[in-house]
Amino acid sequence: MSYGIHINGRPFEDEPRAGQCLRTYLRERGWFGVKKGCDAGDCGACTVHVDGEPVHSCLYPALRAEGRAVTTVEGLATVDGELHPVQKKFLDAQGFQCGFCTAGYLMTTAALDDEQLADLPRAFKGNICRCTGYRAIEDAVRGVRHTEEPDAGRAVGRNLGAPAGPQVVTGTARYTFDVDVPGLLHMKLLRSPHPHARILAVDTAAALRVPGVHLVLTHHDAPERLYSTARHEHPTEDPDDTRLLDDTVRYAGQRVAAVVADSEAAAEEGCRRIEVTYERLPYVTDPEEAMRPGAPVIHDKGPESRIARPENNVVGEVHGEIGSVEDGFAEADVVYEETFRTQRVQHASLETHGAVAWYETAEDGAERLTVRSSTQTPFLTRRALCALFDLELKQVRVLAGRVGGGFGGKQEMIVEDIVAFAVMRLRRPVKLEFTRAEQFYGATTRHPFTIRVRAGARADGTLTALQLRVVSNTGAYGNHGPAVMFHSVGESMAVYRAPHKKVNAYSVYTNSVPAGAFRGYGLGQVVFAVESVMDELARRTGVDPLVFRERNIIGPGEHMISPGGEEEDLEIASYGLDQCLQVVRNAIQEYGEGDGGGSGHGFRDDVPEGWLVGQGAGMSMIATGPPGGHFADATVKLLEDGTYDIAVGTAEFGNGTTTVHQQITAGALSTTVDRIAIRQSDTDVVRHDTGAFGSAGTVVAVKAVLKAADELALRIVDFAARHLGVEHGVCRLTVDAVEYAGPEGEGCEVSLKELFQAARTAGRELSADGHWGGSPRSVAFNAQWFRLAVDPDTGEIRILRSVHAADAGKVMNPMQCRGQVEGGVAQALGATLFENVRLDERGEVTTAAFRRYRLPQYADVPRTEVHFMETSDAIGPLGAKSMSESPFNPVAPAFANALRDATGIRFTELPLTRDRVWLALAEARGETRDPEIS
Repeated sequence: MSYGIHINGRPFEDEPRAGQCLRTYLRERGWFGVKKGCDAGDCGACTVHVDGEPVHSCLYPALRAEGRAVTTVEGLATVDGELHPVQKKFLDAQGFQCGFCTAGYLMTTAALDDEQLADLPRAFKGNICRCTGYRAIEDAVRGVRHTEEPDAGRAVGRNLGAPAGPQVVTGTARYTFDVDVPGLLHMKLLRSPHPHARILAVDTAAALRVPGVHLVLTHHDAPERLYSTARHEHPTEDPDDTRLLDDTVRYAGQRVAAVVADSEAAAEEGCRRIEVTYERLPYVTDPEEAMRPGAPVIHDKGPESRIARPENNVVGEVHGEIGSVEDGFAEADVVYEETFRTQRVQHASLETHGAVAWYETAEDGAERLTVRSSTQTPFLTRRALCALFDLELKQVRVLAGRVGGGFGGKQEMIVEDIVAFAVMRLRRPVKLEFTRAEQFYGATTRHPFTIRVRAGARADGTLTALQLRVVSNTGAYGNHGPAVMFHSVGESMAVYRAPHKKVNAYSVYTNSVPAGAFRGYGLGQVVFAVESVMDELARRTGVDPLVFRERNIIGPGEHMISPGGEEEDLEIASYGLDQCLQVVRNAIQEYGEGDGGGSGHGFRDDVPEGWLVGQGAGMSMIATGPPGGHFADATVKLLEDGTYDIAVGTAEFGNGTTTVHQQITAGALSTTVDRIAIRQSDTDVVRHDTGAFGSAGTVVAVKAVLKAADELALRIVDFAARHLGVEHGVCRLTVDAVEYAGPEGEGCEVSLKELFQAARTAGRELSADGHWGGSPRSVAFNAQWFRLAVDPDTGEIRILRSVHAADAGKVMNPMQCRGQVEGGVAQALGATLFENVRLDERGEVTTAAFRRYRLPQYADVPRTEVHFMETSDAIGPLGAKSMSESPFNPVAPAFANALRDATGIRFTELPLTRDRVWLALAEARGETRDPEIS
């Protein structure tokens, strides 16, 4: 009897493999709307309907679907293509950012009854979104429309929907692995069980005998060349300390060998059959111990690797002093000193790291290596692959589909190198897709920091001195280590005017999972410490915390000075910090002035009797773009049908730059966004772009697009005037034509189609290029305020109100920018309250699954009130500034300050878990701690 299943109304008789889950069965048959996010039924991205009931298809055996009707997101729409009501709602509200989780939410929502719709926190317990902060999803479910359809030339400043929105809600948007590559082979990695060891021997004979195994790669095959997995415009920003496959492993989880086979199962079995002989070496997991004399040396490399002090495991350091902090402390009436600690956090993008590569024939007939990757930096990755394998740029093509979340984690070359190497050896297509567990121990995390802060102030609340000692644990490899460390002590200190400042900062190797780029790039960690100290100084001087900040922050036009060194191209090109603090003041005044103990008056909170109530704020400043140049090239051209084409390199992963490209081009060309197509993230069809990181998507790439669009508008009008034989001044570009005044003054027009043909006849192309180098740079400001309640008997915390003030300059798309802020606040709340990548004493990750690693879910995240300041930046395109990273940074200190206001306890270590709060409250009451709990 043959197997039978109906998928979206079509019969399939292919019998599933033994043990195959429904998710892989569906994806192998082209239903790519079913996503892989967690492998364990934790995220809901793979949700489908079986006979109308929603199920997590990664847990549902394909064999059980026999005789049943399965519906994926592609099957929600009607036969004639009309969207399902839920799809329409998500499109109208733009209830997504990267969109990787959206199919799962659509399938879950479509099956909810009225009772379930009334309790969304419970209904969405099985679905996770990392991007939106959940409020856009709630609006979509409730039928709130946010998107607009602006008039021609008036798209800037309006709520334009994402160009890929229709594809996202129908499951037809193509992410990294949503492609069918004939003859595809699969790669799996053997990883080290030891935190530090030398490989003495590798026996691959048994692995090669596994049926279906084609290749086993070890350090014997790998190039000797060292490089960094971090991707920056200038490669010298990072130490060259990584080898493709190394004969020394430096953390538990480092790749040791790669097996390529016909199937993932065969590749996994091949990994199990490899026999490795290790010589175990001493290891160190604490960065302070790693810097001490006699500690194991993790990277014994020469100066060519650009490691500051390899003998002390210091990959980078900064030391500087302005004035004399000892004099400053002597002048102070109050001196406060404390040590703060922040933990490892996983990016947890729902699309894991991965790449698929193959050879293709280029237009000139030559073979070319093509790599399709989930990356934020396709151009820098191509450059790195060429350097590693001695290839010319024209021999390698790197492209990204739609990327399922990044947050800095995909500003790395973690998989592309080994996949490309296998393809070069086999001349066959190869795919490597990380499991969720590998994402925890094989990718990167946020840097754990220890920050010692000493600060002094006069009795009137004027800062006299600010001193930091910062130790950043970069893990086993230094990718992003020095840069994150430098950035962390930059704007966090420069935003305050203390006359005496001093910093000693170290980025330190340990035998643990490498850290890397993460939203905020070090600022979030140090801002947590600095803003907590400012709050404490305000309390100890008796000055209102907002007044204290206003008395000490830099103002418009002032130089930003940090003891780590002044960045000459950084300036305050617009100033909205005063407005941000006023938003916080307004929120506080709605409750009345607090009495310092957290009770407040003037507003009644709905909290149980006996709970402690408090409020607190934090603020931050961030540079809009990285130092040293961040380059973008763009081309805008007129097409044969009278529409336009944008070619720009920046990747789209929910950051929304694609939408802004359309908006800003529509404004420059007096057209509508539906007449503008975009090609991006493909080194073959667009020119160079440093990448979508450092909050540069709008302030760099969009500026390049604007330059090109403005120039093209001039060229079209100029060509039309010469083509028609009229003065340039009587011509005006419209949606699909150039209007001009005829001989009698009458209104005439020539269509853009006609102009295209005329230009072609004349041997011309109506196009223009734009370039921006990312310098000079401006700064953005943010402030966050919380009011919360704490149960002293259990440590439970409820957020009563969340307010965020964002100085984003001229906001290109309020709906989209608000989503960035909401998502940033939600992600930061996760890091503040419970997210923690835990390691054992050997440095091995013990939280390698979503169910062990607590991510914010719908019920955890409050609706944050987002306020945009009225500023216009003198550097950014049309006055815009960055706003993708910065909302993250003030959240933790604002929360900690509110918790201090409620409890009287200064919490100095993240995350602020319920048990940690309860224990501190119990100790404050003099209660004995239960050793079983501690």
